[in-house]
Amino acid sequence: MNRSPREILKEYWNYESFRPMQEDIVQSVLSGNDTLALMPTGGGKSICFQVPAMSKEGICLVVSPLIALMKDQVQHLRSKGITAFAIFSGMSRKDVVATFKLAIAGNCKFLYVSPERLETDLFKEFLPAMDVNLIAVDEAHCISQWGYDFRPPYLRIVALREELPGVPVLALTASATKEIRDDICVRLKMVQPVIFTQTFLRPNLSFSALKTTSILNTLTGILRRQEGSAIIYCRNRRRTKEISDLLNMHALSADYYHAGLLQQQRSEKQDRWRKNEVRIMVCTNAFGMGIDKPDVRLVLHADVPDCLESYYQEAGRAGRDGKKAFAILLYNDQMLEDLEGLHKIQYPPLEFIRKVYQGVFNYLQVPLGTVGVYYPFDFADFLKRFSFDAQRTNAALQVLGQEDLLSLNETVFKPATAYFICEKEVLYAFENENPQLEPLIKTLLRTYSGIYDQPVFIREKQLAYLLKWPPEQVIKGLHQLHRFQLIEYVPQKEEPQIYFDQARRKAADVQIDRKAYQFRKEQFVKRVRAMLGYIATPNCRSTYIARYFGETSPEDCGICDQCLRNRQPRLSADQFAAIYKTVIERTSQQPIPATSLFDHFPEIHIEQLRKVIDFMQAENKLRVDADGFVWVEG
Repeated sequence: MNRSPREILKEYWNYESFRPMQEDIVQSVLSGNDTLALMPTGGGKSICFQVPAMSKEGICLVVSPLIALMKDQVQHLRSKGITAFAIFSGMSRKDVVATFKLAIAGNCKFLYVSPERLETDLFKEFLPAMDVNLIAVDEAHCISQWGYDFRPPYLRIVALREELPGVPVLALTASATKEIRDDICVRLKMVQPVIFTQTFLRPNLSFSALKTTSILNTLTGILRRQEGSAIIYCRNRRRTKEISDLLNMHALSADYYHAGLLQQQRSEKQDRWRKNEVRIMVCTNAFGMGIDKPDVRLVLHADVPDCLESYYQEAGRAGRDGKKAFAILLYNDQMLEDLEGLHKIQYPPLEFIRKVYQGVFNYLQVPLGTVGVYYPFDFADFLKRFSFDAQRTNAALQVLGQEDLLSLNETVFKPATAYFICEKEVLYAFENENPQLEPLIKTLLRTYSGIYDQPVFIREKQLAYLLKWPPEQVIKGLHQLHRFQLIEYVPQKEEPQIYFDQARRKAADVQIDRKAYQFRKEQFVKRVRAMLGYIATPNCRSTYIARYFGETSPEDCGICDQCLRNRQPRLSADQFAAIYKTVIERTSQQPIPATSLFDHFPEIHIEQLRKVIDFMQAENKLRVDADGFVWVEG
């Protein structure tokens, strides 16, 4: 019996009703329309393809560039009793074949595929046997060269339309300008697409941009004044740990997160933050994808992002529960200067790109003619070996990827595997001679069925729990069994990988599409200027964002820093002099910690006080020493 979308929503997700716009998107997909949905972060995009796919016979093919998010969604669906699989970069041919066969033979409803897998011979071989009912394209802005995250493999999605005529496409993205929306529809060859856009205005989210001479002091001051769960975004990994450590020194509960951590570490940190065991997560943009924590009260940026798309998506993780929340961007003059010149680093000259290309092959010792092979790639060691700058090198690798010469994949996690390779008589004899390893052998055999026939995924932590051993002892025991040639044990791996899309060529023969390269560079500069404009605007920040994304007549939010500032009467000369005098009197009596400076003037409006203090700092009438104390100069 056919069930309605609402019945499916209730049965599997336990929601009584859809969020705004979700039901309209679902009905459009069920009507067979090509559909583009622009939904700000936290809007519930996945429901828009998962519900209609569950309403129809067959498999929903989901194209996504984010391996971590694919795995998260597959696990989430399986927890609801829905069969789902994922095929992504770094999987062995054997694992890919097995997954395809399971998806086709079983009651699979969702198959997640990374875009570079679409052109492989294996995918083309198995595709005709799949009963595909919907193509869902997540992060659809990646298909557009106008966009901030262009990925060439996305251009190959259109080939699916020729292989699967009549199957509708649902393209989803959280942030795209009108130019990019139009480009998505063209690139995916959408026929009379139905386009849904939600307003970018968030009535409960107060945006601010704050110039400061001390990022840390300002962070601690804000975090002490505003309670609740918080995220602090930084541009690089090293900075996440530095800021986290400093916040903990100031008795503010914080942890750090970035893509360089092991998956187990990342999961544990996420869980502690989700459960409010840690209040503040200091992170790179690797944190947040697929995390729906509704009670985040603060999203702070300790560095300036290079585009409004990224900033809006990250800031939008605050206040998803509809209650008042704050998104505060901290900056200084040096950050703005660096941002203005960033295009020179992000778009390096061809000579440097060729140098990196040659360096990769030398570093990995790749033979001539190698193509279609994955190599583990230690980026930090590569930089050290060749004395390359990290930012420029990463940019060069991105260019080489956009030219389909090679691709650097995000960290690929492969769980540990093991299976017994000895005769049972040999195993029994070994147990008698090595009783200390007998419990491990018995537990492996009891816990993992089929371990004598083929490699199976094992979990060292699970074994440690069952044996009541420390995890280190389990791993040591597995290595011992491997050395004695009783088992074939492959420890879990988690590392970036380089994939060679084309056969190696001489570095001097490497060419790039100069016209397309220049175009992307110009678009990058435009996005940077829009970001700088957001910081400098004297008007409502929410309406600035909304207009950037194509809304024509948004209303002022009334709660951002500029709206509040513009509502305040101008500071008269007498008022300025009175506040100036009060600041001198109180800071002359005793030094005041910079982190609580504003708390010492509760009777003065914070924006008026900030104007006076900014002036006094500019005129060297106030200074902050190494201990963070403020006092009057001279």
